[in-house]
Amino acid sequence: MEWISKFLILCIVLGCTAARAEAQKPVFPLLFDARERIASPDLTGLKRLRFLTTVDFPPFNFIDGAGRISGFHVDLAREICRVLSIEDRCQIQAVPFDELQSALDKSEGEAVIAGLSVQPELRQKYAFSRPFMRLPARFAVANGITTFADLRGQPVGVVASTVHEAMAKVFFPDLWITPFPDRAALLKALSDGSLKAAFGDGVQLSFWVNGAQTKACCRLLDGAYFSQRFLGEGLTVMTRKADPLLNQAIDHALLDLSRSGRLEELYLRYFPNGIY
Repeated sequence: MEWISKFLILCIVLGCTAARAEAQKPVFPLLFDARERIASPDLTGLKRLRFLTTVDFPPFNFIDGAGRISGFHVDLAREICRVLSIEDRCQIQAVPFDELQSALDKSEGEAVIAGLSVQPELRQKYAFSRPFMRLPARFAVANGITTFADLRGQPVGVVASTVHEAMAKVFFPDLWITPFPDRAALLKALSDGSLKAAFGDGVQLSFWVNGAQTKACCRLLDGAYFSQRFLGEGLTVMTRKADPLLNQAIDHALLDLSRSGRLEELYLRYFPNGIY
């Protein structure tokens, strides 16, 4: 993940988003109905809102060149606090990923914003905000591949024993799905030309195809694929079930950020090349 962080920081410094001004703006699917209304509850009794996150999931959470915790999730947490007018009570702190739940249980924080997958067993114990971003699966292809029809008869690489392998086999039963032992082997085969297409996480593939190490060998094929069964509901904020007003307040803030376009602005900042 280190190369993604470096690429992201370089993009922010050099203004990758601005460089795309004359190009078509990446699409950001809106998950909120503009006509919807979610009331903002009274939070005067809330002493503080501590968002728990990690620092090892760029571009969502990472340590920037100045040693500060940064990323899409971090900026989104700050925007949620701004909408709720509780900036003076808002904190963001990082803990190891495998300690997020225990930290929330021990009241070391009030909310988790770190890309935790919404699982049925977690729903029994925690509350989740409405999704604010869905993560797609995408095809990365060699430059000679221009349409989905070009994939027929070609081996399409996937990382073995992953949700993307399972998804590919269900979604595309007519394609020649070819497992690779790990992501490094898959991308090496794609970059050296021995493989013409790969199917996997759209976020990782988006940064990979735009990275210098690929030498412009590949591109994302048009089309983003979603599946709640395989990829989950999307990115959410997790809170304790004992804090229903906080969960409602976060949903209200997310709706406001979606309606105002601020959520899309954050997306364009951290994903200047688009993932959809």
